[in-house]
Amino acid sequence: MTEGIVLHSRSGAPWGVSYEVAHTGHRMVVSTPQASPELWESYLEGALAVYGSHGVAPALELDRERTSLVFVALAPDGRPVGGMRAQGPYERAEEAQALEVWDDDPEVHARITDRLADGIVESKGLWVARDVPGRRPVVQAFGRAPVHASTILGARYGLGTTAAHTERLWTSTGAVLQRDIPPVPYPDERYRTHLMFWDRWHLPPEVSDDEMRAVDAETAALLRSTIPAPRAA
Repeated sequence: MTEGIVLHSRSGAPWGVSYEVAHTGHRMVVSTPQASPELWESYLEGALAVYGSHGVAPALELDRERTSLVFVALAPDGRPVGGMRAQGPYERAEEAQALEVWDDDPEVHARITDRLADGIVESKGLWVARDVPGRRPVVQAFGRAPVHASTILGARYGLGTTAAHTERLWTSTGAVLQRDIPPVPYPDERYRTHLMFWDRWHLPPEVSDDEMRAVDAETAALLRSTIPAPRAA
């Protein structure tokens, strides 16, 4: 497993890192519930409001202790406008919520187990407020967040589930849907949910150059490094 990005302040206490959502004035802040309880509360409030409005709040399975990272997008005025959380890296397939969704399906278990050695991190519970100016690039930034979650936590793989209406968001950043595994009606009969994985060592060629540049720029910010100027032709 690769080394992860260490979330430390100058004093040595864990606190978090952040990066700009390009061309929006928004900033993505990444921390842990323990280090930034106020950030966690902001995530919870937004997630419960959005998922609750669709009647699917139980699908969030909000577990503070099992949450490794929380991503929150902040507007220029500091208002939380979106969030996502990550769990892992897992030591056993049974830790993954996705396995519960597929009712302990042996094939789902095997695919998660096959990825444990190189590290696998599950991303879940995305929400973005509907009244956000420039909402589309904020949503797209969260599409890249599972890749960053794996990077920060030193894992190769990302894991997630998606309904049809969000498939394109995740596949545009490298997620590969496991279409040979039948989708399930989760969290209820209105949805058909697919299993998906990211492999940040081998992102698919379908990922656009713009998305790759965005991943690189955001990773550089997470590493607190500068991006080299492009070479002259």
